[in-house]
Amino acid sequence: MNCPYCLSATTKEQRKKTSLGYRTCRCSACQRIFNERSGTPFNFLEYPTDIVLLIVLWRLRYKLSLRDVAEMFLQRGLVLTHETVRDWEARFAPLIGDQLRRKRRGQVSTCWHVDETYIKVHGNWCYLYRAIDRDGNLVDSMLSEKRNMDAAQRFFQQALETVGRAPERVTTDGHDAYPRAIRETLGGDVLHRCSHYLNNIIEQDHRGIKQRYYPMRGFGSFTSAARFCRTFDEVRQFFRFRTTIGQSVSLAQRRDLFRERLNAFTMLILRA
Repeated sequence: MNCPYCLSATTKEQRKKTSLGYRTCRCSACQRIFNERSGTPFNFLEYPTDIVLLIVLWRLRYKLSLRDVAEMFLQRGLVLTHETVRDWEARFAPLIGDQLRRKRRGQVSTCWHVDETYIKVHGNWCYLYRAIDRDGNLVDSMLSEKRNMDAAQRFFQQALETVGRAPERVTTDGHDAYPRAIRETLGGDVLHRCSHYLNNIIEQDHRGIKQRYYPMRGFGSFTSAARFCRTFDEVRQFFRFRTTIGQSVSLAQRRDLFRERLNAFTMLILRA
């Protein structure tokens, strides 16, 4: 392992390990001792990294409250509070979201379906802009306090940066801001279709965040809501087993794919 302090490769592994079983090394250049988690976002945690990632994943993926997650891990001998779960979510959800966004860059088709749905934040309604391609794969999502031209332009610009290329066709509802936002952000060559019927695919896809969001009874702050919605969509896309709309995937295949992607998810985040 390279030294996280001086980046020297002249390190020597020590016999003594940390209390959690991680290897320790001494740097010959700066004489500092470090372990496998030094210099990573998981440094100074009192719990193993895989357990922390599993807790954050359960919080994001399943309909569990902060207290539900804390209680479930009591059976594994881990005593932690719901505030610890909240802190880990705030700390590692952005890392998870960024890594998953980076991994899927350029993997969507050139036909986008764009729409916005309502999310309650601190008693006020905010707008979650979302886009998927014709196969149902996530393009991007963004929470906004306003539903106007500026928000639409920011969303398309963010989606363009995430995907890496402009689409050939965009289908939206009748929101007045979309035609100009598409023309000025994605380019004049992009075909814009306005149809509630053709956009039913994303109207149905909103159910993912809606079903996860209802048990939470809203969010306390805009920052936490934006962080959660963005990472939830990324995790949901990563564990999506269908590659096209209407594809049949058996229960046995789902289980095998889930195990494979859970291992890939852990390795991806640990390399961050």
